[in-house]
Amino acid sequence: MNRYGISVELKNVPALDPEFIPIAQFNRAFLATAKKPVSIAVERAGGEMATCHTFIHGTREMAQADRYYINRLVKTLLWYKGGFRVYVAGDRDMYEYLSQAFSKDGEQSFDSDFMAGVYESPFEVLWTEAVPETKDSPQKMGGHLQGCRIGFDAGGSDRKVSAVIDGETVYSEEVVWFPKLQSDPQYHYDGIVAALKSAASHMPRVDAVGVSSAGVYIRNRTMSASLFLQVPKELQDSKVRDIYIRAITDTFGDIPYCVINDGDVTALAGAMSLEEPSVLGIAMGTSEAGGFVDAGGCVTGWLNELAFVPVDASENAMMDEWSGDIGCGVKYFSQDGVIKLAPRAGIELDESLSPAEKLKVVQKLMEQGDSRAAKVYASIGVYLAHSLVYYYDLYACKHVLLLGRVMSGKGGDLILDVCKRVLADEYPELNGKLLPSLPDEKFRRVGQSMAAASLPESRA
Repeated sequence: MNRYGISVELKNVPALDPEFIPIAQFNRAFLATAKKPVSIAVERAGGEMATCHTFIHGTREMAQADRYYINRLVKTLLWYKGGFRVYVAGDRDMYEYLSQAFSKDGEQSFDSDFMAGVYESPFEVLWTEAVPETKDSPQKMGGHLQGCRIGFDAGGSDRKVSAVIDGETVYSEEVVWFPKLQSDPQYHYDGIVAALKSAASHMPRVDAVGVSSAGVYIRNRTMSASLFLQVPKELQDSKVRDIYIRAITDTFGDIPYCVINDGDVTALAGAMSLEEPSVLGIAMGTSEAGGFVDAGGCVTGWLNELAFVPVDASENAMMDEWSGDIGCGVKYFSQDGVIKLAPRAGIELDESLSPAEKLKVVQKLMEQGDSRAAKVYASIGVYLAHSLVYYYDLYACKHVLLLGRVMSGKGGDLILDVCKRVLADEYPELNGKLLPSLPDEKFRRVGQSMAAASLPESRA
């Protein structure tokens, strides 16, 4: 396989996608002949930095390969850690290219526009003689079980809440709601408050509240979340940004609280159940969600939006309809990935069905032992093994917890089995260092809402 003059050889190729070029393998082949130093730094809130010192070829013959490599690198940094300002050093031609590519009219305008909104700052690419070094501010969160706590988990189809006293869940409930369909933010606020009050009624007092919610959260504020998709833009600042903060303080006054992405809470729940840190959580459902607890047991505050992190360097990789980009995780590790591969395996899906219903068709075939469905899940297992190597390069994670409806049932078991086999065969150097797994019963007992309850440190 070849892209821009970079040749990649694989021992394990997805049977239903033979053109797949793992981004980690492309990068390794690219860097084997690249000698000109280039440095990139991406700045996010609070002056935090994601910095990478790397190499390009710097020749006319390899210009396309150089641009592609750096483009994918910057995109990865943006969606993995987040940022609104890119610093470039070492090659002015690359600076000029990135300035154009991530401009309002450039090929990566979706990325720059999204990041500008999240960080409430214009997106810019700057030339510098020397980029700032990496700066992170990981926070120790979770594991705080003393006192009377509430854990709230806001999902797209249901909301869960738990009342936890000294680490024991004394009450929990799950309520169906439809936040993605509602344009009036009062609906969301009332639902959140109702859940908080319900949990509070089962405890003598409330010492702290932790919230797990889909979306991007910075300093407890909602910067981007599909839960509020229908809320008009003019109401986002006044009614959505601080919705969880207002709901908690309006209901309980000045108490400790914490609001973070549900992916990070999933990773935290995994770390609590494993009793070991360095956990990357990947949820394969409607999209691909991620969360991370580092080796110190801290939540990093990174975006971890793996759906938009590139995993495939093939020029024929599938396009994501939202971003307009190709080769990103959402088309490999979500229900979209299953739907993409099913016709290639000879499974005809009724186009009148919703994506979730199409997934169920393939899942049912898998449960019945259909060999075509097995090819779909086996191909995803190969995708996953190669992509986990890239994620390992980014996170240096030891454990990878695989969740979501795509990973349920026999299909999930096959994905994991194939993934482990490919890792052992093609990447033996990672043996014992990278451990993918499915949730066990201990993880299920911890639960998302209970893990959320443990987020803030109480004042008592």
